[in-house]
Amino acid sequence: MSANDSVRALPSWTDGATRDAIIDFVASVTDGPGAVPVEERVAVFDNDGTLWTEKPMPTQLHFIVQQWAAAAAADPSLAEQQPYKAAVTGDLAWLGGAVDKHYAGDDSDVKVMIGAILGSTADLGVEQYAAMVADFYRDARHLTLHRPYAEVVYQPMVELLRYLEANGFSNYIVSGGDRDFMRPMTAEYYGIPPERVIGSALGLGYDEASNQVHYHSTFDFMDDGPVKPVRIWTRIGRRPIFAAGNSNGDIQMLRYTQGSAQHLTLLVHHDDDTGRGDTPYDKGAEQALAAASEHGFTVVSVAHDWASVFPDPAA
Repeated sequence: MSANDSVRALPSWTDGATRDAIIDFVASVTDGPGAVPVEERVAVFDNDGTLWTEKPMPTQLHFIVQQWAAAAAADPSLAEQQPYKAAVTGDLAWLGGAVDKHYAGDDSDVKVMIGAILGSTADLGVEQYAAMVADFYRDARHLTLHRPYAEVVYQPMVELLRYLEANGFSNYIVSGGDRDFMRPMTAEYYGIPPERVIGSALGLGYDEASNQVHYHSTFDFMDDGPVKPVRIWTRIGRRPIFAAGNSNGDIQMLRYTQGSAQHLTLLVHHDDDTGRGDTPYDKGAEQALAAASEHGFTVVSVAHDWASVFPDPAA
C-alpha cells in the first residue's frame, strides 16, 4: 500500500488531522525531491500503552506475578514480603502503583520488583526462558478483558506498522519492557522480527560446559527515558525519522527523533471512556502530554482518532 493510496490506508483511523498528518508525512519522505532513502526510513515504537494495552498492569508483570506466586507457594516465607505478597493476594494496586511511581521518577518499588525478577531468572538459559514466555502467550488471557493477548493489540497501530512497512520503513520496538519477554511474540503480533526489538535487559553470560547463554543475577539496563536514544543508536546506528510513544518515559525518544530533518512523532493519549475496552488514564504521561504542544508531538486521541481499538476476534 503506497502513501498515495489514502482511500484504503489506515482503515481503523478516523478521517481527521492525525490520520492526514501520518499520510502526508509518509508521502513527503517516499516521493518527490524530499524522499528519504529507504535505508534511512527508521520508525521506532514503544510497546506497552503504544502497541497494546498496559492496564490494569503491563503484560510482562502478569507473567512475572505468576512466577512470584509459584515461588511463594514453594517458600511460604516469601508471601509476607513484597512483591511476592502482592502476587499472592492479587494486589494489583501495589503492582500498578510501582509502575506509576517509576513514571513519576520514583524507582523504589521498581527496584524491589527487579530484585525479585532477578531471583526468578538467575541461571535460566535464554531458550528455556523464551519457551516459558511462549507458553504464557499461548495460554494467558488479559486480566480484565479476558481475551488472548494477541487480541489486545491496538488495531490502528498494527495497521500503521503495515502502512510504514509497505512504504519502505524498518520498524523497531523500543520499550522499557524486557527485550527477551517481547521477542517471542513480536513477529506474530506486530510483524517485527526479534532482532528489531530493543528493550531492558538482564545480565547474560555464556557457559562453555553447557554451550548455553544464561541469565545472571544482575540487571544490565533499563531502556527508558534518556536511555532510549542511547539504545537506539547502539542497536540501529541511525536516528529515526518516525517515533510513537505514550508515556513520560518516551519523551526523550520522541525528541531524539525530532533531530532528523524530516520527522513525525506520535503520542498516544488514552482518553477513551466510551467502553470500547481501553482504560482512560493520564497517570504516567502527564509530562509527555504537557510537553506535546511545546515540542510538536502529534497527539493521537484514542477516543477521536481511532474508529476501532482492538482487532475483531471473528476476523
